Amino acid sequence: MSVPATGSTRVGTVVTHRRYVPYAHAHYAGNLVDGAYSLGLFGDVATEMCIVLDGDEGLFASYSDVQFAAPVRAGDVLEITATLVKEGTRSRVMDFAVHVVGRGAPTADAPGAAEVLDPPIVATTATGTVVVPPT
Repeated sequence: MSVPATGSTRVGTVVTHRRYVPYAHAHYAGNLVDGAYSLGLFGDVATEMCIVLDGDEGLFASYSDVQFAAPVRAGDVLEITATLVKEGTRSRVMDFAVHVVGRGAPTADAPGAAEVLDPPIVATTATGTVVVPPT
């Protein structure tokens, strides 16, 4: 996570999480995970962003421009980011992204094989607005 120096604008603050997608979360053929999985991860990074900036978990108000660009699969290692793009009195607008940075690559001889993806795959993006209590 990076936070701008005290006294500077907080726009541009980034919070990053990493998460392994367990096989128990596979919902469709090919070990695909449903799109709501990414949205839940966006909620997690948004919560941390609000804690960092405002000392409160905040509440999600809306999503806009949600894009599912590539599949998320069980066995993936994901990097989830929230970037503060606009700050109102109580609202915080953030851009979100899920990148697949690692992926399971099992074979009959190596069922636990996996690989680091270089470059990572952009799986999901969105813009969202959260609100925090008045100060």
